Amino acid sequence: MIPELRKNTEAKMHKSVEAFKADLSKVRTGRAHSGILDHVTVDYYGTQTPINQVAKVSLIDGRTIGVAPFEKKLAQAIEKAIRDSNLGLNPAAAGDMIRVPMPSLTEERRKELAKVVHKEAETAKVSVRNVRRESIHVLKEALKEKEISENDERRASDEVQKLTDRHIAEIDKLLVQKEAELMAV
Repeated sequence: MIPELRKNTEAKMHKSVEAFKADLSKVRTGRAHSGILDHVTVDYYGTQTPINQVAKVSLIDGRTIGVAPFEKKLAQAIEKAIRDSNLGLNPAAAGDMIRVPMPSLTEERRKELAKVVHKEAETAKVSVRNVRRESIHVLKEALKEKEISENDERRASDEVQKLTDRHIAEIDKLLVQKEAELMAV
């Protein structure tokens, strides 16, 4: 029972960290990367479709993303979807290609983004702590039902705490990296 609980706990904590990484990748730093447009959807024959399914998204250079629609008539819809996506991007059509230049960040915007990143980190930490709380609750219930001994419960609780500490340290490390990336001019 305890090895299975440990495995499930670690898997859930790992998912929380991965979700945090995904959230961080959506925070724009001023450098272009194709993942920024992952959650943008385009009206494709009446269906909201992710941009990477109707166009090839690539990097032209360090500050410009290129979007090449698979169908030429989608160019305007893609351009509109990027403009309306609340990312602060201003795409420009250049023939068959849509160029999306990344504006440089102001100091004020960098600080705002740092606050957003901190909030995301705190959410991820709370998620990891909730997993810890659930696991310890399961251990206490097992102890109450006399399925495990007190020593096993204490050891397993310590192990869950170590997993929690390790995952929270990983979240903190990712937070520091992203902050440094945001504040670099």
